[in-house]
Amino acid sequence: MNLEKLLQRIQILETVGTLQKEVSELVFDSRKVVENSLYVALRGTVSDGHSYIGQSIEKGAKTIVCEELPSEINDEVTYIKVEDSSKTLGYLASNFYGNPSEKLNLIGVTGTNGKTTVTTLLFDIFKTLGYQSALISTVEYRIGDEIIPSTHTTPDVIRLNQMLAKAVEIGCEYAFMEVSSHGISQDRIEGLHFKIAGFTNITHDHLDYHKTFQNYIYAKKRFFDELEDSAIAITNADDKNGLVMLQNTKAKKKTFALKTMADFHGKVLEVDFNGMLLNFNNKEFWTTLTGKFNAYNLLLAYGIALELGMREDEVLQAISILHRVNGRFETIKSDSGIFFVVDYSHTPDALENVLDSINEIRTKNERLICVFGCGGDRDKTKRPEMGDIATKKSTLAIITSDNPRTEDPAQIIKEIEAGVQPQNFSKYTSIPDRREAIKMAIKFAEPKDIVLVAGKGHETYQEIHGVKHHFDDKETIRELLQLMGK
Repeated sequence: MNLEKLLQRIQILETVGTLQKEVSELVFDSRKVVENSLYVALRGTVSDGHSYIGQSIEKGAKTIVCEELPSEINDEVTYIKVEDSSKTLGYLASNFYGNPSEKLNLIGVTGTNGKTTVTTLLFDIFKTLGYQSALISTVEYRIGDEIIPSTHTTPDVIRLNQMLAKAVEIGCEYAFMEVSSHGISQDRIEGLHFKIAGFTNITHDHLDYHKTFQNYIYAKKRFFDELEDSAIAITNADDKNGLVMLQNTKAKKKTFALKTMADFHGKVLEVDFNGMLLNFNNKEFWTTLTGKFNAYNLLLAYGIALELGMREDEVLQAISILHRVNGRFETIKSDSGIFFVVDYSHTPDALENVLDSINEIRTKNERLICVFGCGGDRDKTKRPEMGDIATKKSTLAIITSDNPRTEDPAQIIKEIEAGVQPQNFSKYTSIPDRREAIKMAIKFAEPKDIVLVAGKGHETYQEIHGVKHHFDDKETIRELLQLMGK
């Protein structure tokens, strides 16, 4: 691509060298440089990309975008000085791939919980309605019928534009993506043109990265602050920070809620393990999804679909035939009548929502057994909180390992146990081995009891001491049920 054309919309402070040259690749990792690449020097938390400018030139980079010009200038190389390399990369990536987000209806969904469910529901709704779409989520990336394994909730901005360009190429009209707080903070959505932005909820999470809850809220809010006036922002009016997201946005403002008046209002009329009877804006329908948290997810998906011009009756019909999202309140019933719920809930709020949903459904004659843990190398403040929630809202809580990563599993469990209230000491046990913990739950469970296996959901691995091992909660449950004859 011609360099001069590539630099459109870029705020340049200084240029050294010619702009009349071709750029073969756009890279920010010096290891990926090929001949005639444009290398963007990013200032990261671990290393500074400016240190690799010389290495990039040696490998064939002919254009360098940086915040600080190197002391030695190569006559064959063009240097472009900018104020913020990270933000600039977003616009470069958009330009390099033909600004694909402007050729699609790009919908971004942010919040602590529900992002994966809402984006996946939207993808499935629009597929049912006959539209080609793209999905960028924690579970997987999909471009039409092609499935690509997911690496990040929000991929880097080059890969993001690459996938969106591919979606445009195959004729997709819509793209639904999760927008994580990390992705916002690290400028991974810079330069993208969003048609609609949705907000699910916000609770304590990722404080290992953001340090304070206010910083976390600000990261989410920045997504809405930077929307164009042609966009639509839809927020959860029942969340205490929902309306905060709309304070400074130029976008058209819309709300959804179950408890308060809103543009998109819902009611849960009936709920059981097979699904829910819902009322959205005075229209009743049945869905196989269950739990109040899923009523919120469906309501946001419904609101977004209507704002995109879809017919209400067709949207509700599509919702009524949707399947549950992988690893989100998925149920398994054993031959002996034990109910298992597998859910990705790995934050205090998500765990509480799932336990509350199960407690609303059960008649209290059945026991509720909760198997859960907390991830290593992540926000430690939520560990005691989850210990308190699980023991308070279950008949028995079995504390186990999630993805300990590089931490000691026993230490993580100890920090979870610290949150258990004295009156609930008799309601929990700890088994570090996750398979053994699930086995104990099955052994303890009787017909009609409910076993929640929380934290990993769709994941098919467990990371211990930095090494990933195959582990799938659903697969483990089915295998143990067969071995134990239950």
